[in-house]
Amino acid sequence: MFNLINPDGSVRDRLPVTLDEMKDLYAAMVEARAYDDKSMAMQRQGRLATYAPFRGQEAAQIGAGAALRPGDWVAATYRDAALNWMAGYPWRLLILGRTGDERGGQVPEDVYVLPPSITVGGHMIHAVGLAWAEKLKGSSRIALTSFGDGATSEGDFHEAMNFAAVYELPTVFLCQNNGFAISYPTVEQTRTETIAEKAEAYGMPGVRVDGNDVVAVMVAVKEAAQRARSGKGPSLVEALTYRIGPHTTADDPGRYRDEAEVTLWEEKDPLTRVRRLLERSGAWSLQWQQTLETQASQGIESAVAWAEAIPIPEPGTLFTRMYAEPTPPLLEQAGEATHG
Repeated sequence: MFNLINPDGSVRDRLPVTLDEMKDLYAAMVEARAYDDKSMAMQRQGRLATYAPFRGQEAAQIGAGAALRPGDWVAATYRDAALNWMAGYPWRLLILGRTGDERGGQVPEDVYVLPPSITVGGHMIHAVGLAWAEKLKGSSRIALTSFGDGATSEGDFHEAMNFAAVYELPTVFLCQNNGFAISYPTVEQTRTETIAEKAEAYGMPGVRVDGNDVVAVMVAVKEAAQRARSGKGPSLVEALTYRIGPHTTADDPGRYRDEAEVTLWEEKDPLTRVRRLLERSGAWSLQWQQTLETQASQGIESAVAWAEAIPIPEPGTLFTRMYAEPTPPLLEQAGEATHG
């Protein structure tokens, strides 16, 4: 398994990032965790619908996002808020969507990220379609799709991988293997020892990377992206990480996993290892940490305030927002709704 930063903050090899870039990656992970913590609290308060936390997976998402270029497509899951944000999706719209307001899925025109996918696996096919379109246009843009280990048991995974490989489409498949698909451990979902080795059956390279090492993930995804841009087709990156929290706020992980296992993975926390690395380099201080946390909290609180201040949609928008030019049946339905 490829990794560069150890849990104690030591490094295995020279890092391909400057100290300032390392600090930026750390700051992004701090902000992502602030969003996750706030969202968990809001759901418990009844201010959000069911929420899927990503604590422990910040490095996989921030590292992958940092590897992309502006204009690259991202098609990700309901657990990938940090990745979507790194690719340009505003926190305020991610929060708005979580309140149940569909306007949270109205992505700004200059953001090439699909709204979070609730279905397991279906969005991988969308990413392949986007990659196919970019290849037909002759652009250098790629599509990255992120999914969990459970999604590799879906037929959509096979269809997306096979189609992308056959047509050599510029696609990066990122599997965040967080150990569980709801309550089923990864080892109970597949007979292969790794997810990465499944790539061989589709004729594409596969690599397994330490998903709690933000730099290693960035390097692995960047190499896969470069391969895609150069016309060599798709790649599969398996980022081995761990879901510290529940599958969603409707889940009780204590029913199917040992708390000692969680404690073991908490020692591999992606934020802690980067903080330790920065401490070793003299680039971390408690004051800086407090500043980061304050700024992150203020940014998230501002996004929450914006999302909660949006007026409730008028009933008529159900009809006017469906098509640019309403169809006759739609006009008929609107009339029935208005006049009874």
